[in-house]
Amino acid sequence: MSISPIPRAALSDAVFGRLVDEILSGRLLPDDALPAERDLAETFEVNRHAVREALKRVQQTGLIRISQGGKTRVLDWRSNAGLDVLVALTHSGVVPPIRLLRDMAEMRRSVGTDAARLCAERATDSQLALVVATADRYPTGTCTFAELSTIDRTFWTAVIDGSDNLAYRLGLNTIVGAIDEIGADHLTGFPAELADRDAHLALADRIVARDSVAARELAEELLGRVVTALDS
Repeated sequence: MSISPIPRAALSDAVFGRLVDEILSGRLLPDDALPAERDLAETFEVNRHAVREALKRVQQTGLIRISQGGKTRVLDWRSNAGLDVLVALTHSGVVPPIRLLRDMAEMRRSVGTDAARLCAERATDSQLALVVATADRYPTGTCTFAELSTIDRTFWTAVIDGSDNLAYRLGLNTIVGAIDEIGADHLTGFPAELADRDAHLALADRIVARDSVAARELAEELLGRVVTALDS
């Protein structure tokens, strides 16, 4: 058996995960003070450097406030955290998975709908060509869910890149990552959406025609199917 030392980063990751779970689960409440760095190191049985690095990352996610010379206090994640906490929420149990899936599907619809509109207005000729090419990859016959997911991600990446909106691009990454953590196959109606080749080709056609109104409407209908299914 080959044994190698545990990387320092792995220790920091483990402490980060434990602290985030404590906060999101509600075991640590807003305004609670965290134990001192030395006490945390003893509790987790790691070195203080690992704790220090983990605390910096937790602060960056908006879950704690570190005061120089004072106590480190928990913040309300609902008011302070960003999209990067979505993935952590999928493991915390504080929000039901079906609720998370619905909210992410709704955000996916909103981002995709406006991205399709902007892509029709802003995309370069080469970006439009890529939209058409990726839409044409949707299969005419049977295909595994994993293959469909890859094709769909490639298509929407092309659309969002054509929209020239960096926030949408980063938002897509977060949504996709969080959905993957829960399991995209649990999204009611999602496989049927991905398999609808004609709908994606029609959307690509309207984007390439620079018909932003029709592109927005088609994207809203297409991406709204999952939201409607989850609502019902």
